[in-house]
Order: sequence, then C-alpha cells, then structure tokens
Amino acid sequence: MQNPFPIFRAFTGLLLIIAAGSCHNPTASEKQAMNTQPDTGLVIRDVHSFARPEEAAVTHLSLGLTVDFSSKTLSGTATLTVRAAPGADTLVLDTRGLVIEKVTADGPDNAVAHRLGDEVPFLGRPLYVPLTPATRQVTVHYRTGPGAAALQWLTPEQTAGKTHPFLFTQSQAILARTWVPVQDSPGIRFTYDATVRVPKELLALMSADNPQTRNDSGVYAFRMERPIPAYLLALSVGDVSFAPVGSRTGVYAEPATLEKAAYEFAEMEKMLEAAERIYGAYAWGRYDLIVLPPSFPFGGMENPKLTFATPTILAGDRSLTSLVAHELAHSWSGNLVTNQTWNDFWLNEGFTVYFERRIMEELYGADYAQMLEVLGYQDLVNTVQDFGANSPDTQLRLNLQGRDPDDGVSDIAYEKGNAFLRRLEAVVGRAQWDGFVRKYFGAFAFQSMNTERFLDYLKKELPDAYRTADVPVWVYGRGFPADALHPKSERFEAVEKSVLAWKLGTAPGQLFTKNWSAHEWLHFIRQLPENMTPTQMGELDAAFGFTDSGNAEMLAAWLLSAVRNGYEPAYPALEKFLVTVGRRKFLVSLYAQLSKTPEGRERAKAIYAQARPNYHSVATSTLDELLK
Repeated sequence: MQNPFPIFRAFTGLLLIIAAGSCHNPTASEKQAMNTQPDTGLVIRDVHSFARPEEAAVTHLSLGLTVDFSSKTLSGTATLTVRAAPGADTLVLDTRGLVIEKVTADGPDNAVAHRLGDEVPFLGRPLYVPLTPATRQVTVHYRTGPGAAALQWLTPEQTAGKTHPFLFTQSQAILARTWVPVQDSPGIRFTYDATVRVPKELLALMSADNPQTRNDSGVYAFRMERPIPAYLLALSVGDVSFAPVGSRTGVYAEPATLEKAAYEFAEMEKMLEAAERIYGAYAWGRYDLIVLPPSFPFGGMENPKLTFATPTILAGDRSLTSLVAHELAHSWSGNLVTNQTWNDFWLNEGFTVYFERRIMEELYGADYAQMLEVLGYQDLVNTVQDFGANSPDTQLRLNLQGRDPDDGVSDIAYEKGNAFLRRLEAVVGRAQWDGFVRKYFGAFAFQSMNTERFLDYLKKELPDAYRTADVPVWVYGRGFPADALHPKSERFEAVEKSVLAWKLGTAPGQLFTKNWSAHEWLHFIRQLPENMTPTQMGELDAAFGFTDSGNAEMLAAWLLSAVRNGYEPAYPALEKFLVTVGRRKFLVSLYAQLSKTPEGRERAKAIYAQARPNYHSVATSTLDELLK
C-alpha cells in the first residue's frame, strides 16, 4: 500500500528539524527484545487478532459468496481447513459485524455449538469453534452487514459509467474480518479458493487467478495457490473490461476509463522485468492492475495478482506510475515476506519504498530516482515535525497495543524505513547489499518476519553494516538518527534557483521551466513560501495553470497552499476535488488545513456533508474525528 498520509507543505526548516530531532536511546526492554532469538513460527501472539494459531491455525480458506447489491451484503460460507496442535480444543477466528448463522465441522450435517465473545473496539468479536481430535474443516455460514468496514458499495452514479453499481474491498490492516470470518493477522498465511455469484452484467475479480471477460452465468471461480495473510484478501465487482499491456501484465477498468488506463500503465511489463533483474523471479504468475472508482481510499493496494489502484494516478503522461512500481515491489516485500505484526509494518513498507525507487532508477535513470528520494525525504521531515522528534510514533518498530493499527501508518514506516536501508546500502556498497536482499527474500519467502528476527538475520549476514549503521538507534530510536543520509537532486537544485529568481522579482512567465517533469513542478510548489498574497498566487496560477492541473499530486499541493493563503479562485476546484476524490492522504491534509480557521472549518463541514457518501470507511473513520 502506498503511504496514505504524506504531508503537503513547503519544505522549510529542514536543518532546524534535523538538529532538533533528538535520537531516543533504546530502553532496557527494547535492548532485550533486540537480543531475543528469532521466532521461527506462529507463536508470537498478535495483539490485533483474537486468533491463537499456536493452538489451531487456518491453512486454507474456501469461500462461497453471493453478492447482493440491493441489501449491500455478502452471504454464504467460509470453509476453513485447520491445523491443530495435539490437545487443542478450540479454533478462534476474528469477526467484526458479521452475522453468524451456523457453524458445522467436517460435513454439512454436523452443527457445532460455536460462541461469539465480547465486542472489543476496532477488533470486533472472537468466534470460538469447538474442535475434536478428528476435526479438519470448519464451515461458517454467515452474512455481512451493510456497514461492513471493508466493503465499499457504490451506486451507478458514483462510477465512471453511471450505469451499474460497483463493489470493492479494502482488507488492510484488520478489516478482512468484516467480510470473512478468518484469522486476521499478517503472521498467519493460508491458501484460498472462492466461488462468487454476482449480477450477470458485472465481472468479479479477486486477489487470485482472474477471468479476463464476463461469462453468462455471473458465477466466477478463483484460486490462490500461494499462502497469503488475510489482509491480502480482495474482491472487486463491477462493469469492468480488460486490456493486456504485456505477456504477464494487464489492466482492468470501467470501459470509459480503460483506454486511458492502458496508456498510463503501458510500461508495467518493463517494470516487472526491471524488478526481476534486481531481486529475482516474480513468484505470483500474472501481475494485473484494476483502476477502481475515485472513492478508493489509497493510492494503491498490493493485492497479489491484482493491484487495486486509484484513478488519481491517471495523469495522462505516466508521471505518477511510481505508485505502480511501489505496489509491484510489494510482490517481494510484503506479499512474499510479510510483517508478522503491525508493529513491524516498516519491514513491509521500508523495503517497498526502497525497491520502488530502484525499479524507477532502472527504467528512468538515477536523476529520476533522486527526485523521488528527495520528495519522500521532505514528507519524512514534515512527519517528524508533526509528531514531534521525541514521539514514540517516530520509531520504526512500533508498540500499537490498544490502538488501531492504522494509527501506525505514516511516513515513518515508509520513508524512515527506506532511509535506514539506504544507510545500510551505503555502508556495504550496492553489490553486497543487493546480494543480501536477494538472499533475504529467498530465505524467508512465504513466511512472516518480525523486527527482531530481521535484525538477527542482518547481524549474521552483514555484521559490518549492523555495527557501523548504529542499528538500535535506527530501529528503536526516535526522530532522525545522526548518520541519516540527506538525498540531493541536481534537477531539484535547478528548480530551487527558479523559485529564488521568482522571490527576487522575476515574473513567473520568465522563469526557466522548459521540459520540467511533474516531480519538478511538485517540488516547485513545495518550495513556494508558506505565506503568499492572492496576487502572487494569481500570477503563478495564470502562468502555470496549477488550479487546472490534471496531476492529482500537483493539484493537491497547490490547493493546500490556496487554502492556507485564502486564494479564492481555487476554491471551486478545491470543492470539486474533495467531492470526487476519496484518496485519504489528499483528504486529510486538505480538510485539516481548512479546519485551521473558523470560516474554513465551516466550509470543510459543508463540503464533507456532501462528499462523505463517496468516501470509504477507511477515510471517514479519520475524517469523522477530524471534523466532529
């Protein structure tokens, strides 16, 4: 998943922030954790799951579901193949908001006396199923409620085609339990198959082997033969078509969007080949992507075999396809080797950001990747400033007990994780580092990984890097480590000269901006002063057309500045953007900026009242709190 919470603001005070970012020394308990022997199985208990996999673990899931748009429910069965330890007498599953109708074991006629535990905020309720020594399969008959947090039910009017409804899921981090009774922990992996019944005019797709055309029955069968954690369960149902862009890659989208999407993602096959050159063979067969309606709350979601993507990356010039590289990179870091708990989220995202930029460097050159590196570092600096340099949320290894794991999603996991890996690479050199990463992905393929186990492996394989890079401070420390690398970009230095020239009085139209990429324009906007007059903003807008930009990243950054400076001509575009786009990282920053003044807060509430039905629960759970 691409980071949903980067902060769009001018990149000011960098040196001050770095100087002020005191590094937290590891506590005694953290040092002890670092010396813990690596875990070799499923014995670590996930605080965000009721499951007890050391007693009974799910190894395969077989779903039979009917999709009902009229009632906004999924209904059917989940048959779970169970591996139980000797003497285990209970299988514990995660549920949230599910209506459990019946549970059977080892056959349809053998009903068992299941029990639901008490409701726990954001975790839901445990489902206890009795086991006997002979139990191999358990079947749960159930249905979802219309408020299932993972499910986004869209009316025809909320789609590009305006003719048919649409459904998609978002299971990460712990929302799979709102549509499937399952052991919803990233440390528990299982294979799955599914039979899904949908209206005949729609196509169903999952994170599995997928059809490329609709059939006449509306019944679709799926199989995922590689073991995955529950957060990678995914379902999409809508009026979509398919276009191949390579021998192993293709794009699904609504017919009105398909041609544009196929053009935008035409280089996916090249990205896949570049990734394989760096870190080895792709393990999942096909790599396809579906462009979802605008309410999708993230940039992308790395569901195996079928990345879910936001239409906000359809810029028309392939300038935002690093997001595709990010989700593709997850096929190794995250999907292949998975964080064991959400406290270890940085292991997924830090490696993925690093790998994403290696893919972009392979395809477009070092100067291109350097721009991405600087933009990401800007987001990291702003995040540390937002949290405070001594906040425990600036540590890589988190402690999220008692908190929704979404609270751990920030630029720390993504960009500080990437900066840590860059530091390790700088110590040993790229060739040795690449050899280590290849070996890491191979040694732990289709397994879960926690921070302590990774550090043990790093210390064994790269002892010089472990010692030189001050690993404890990087992983358990707060703020910026003193040895953090500061990325630079020559292309951005040229942008900064143009910004300086404008500040000194050069008219916007006379600035040297020829052949700038979207990244250079984004950097230009970020470098503008925090405070500008409406006249200054109007001159910039007239010269460069920022308010009418088709690039969502640039537009969001410009709109943030427009709100901060009361630039009224951009407000119609702001309202349109907030009503039509559901991507959480844009929404949170813009609504938060609006809310800083009384009149802005009233505007924010009015827009939100209109826009909220278009947003996924992942977004509304944050925005409801922000705008209450």
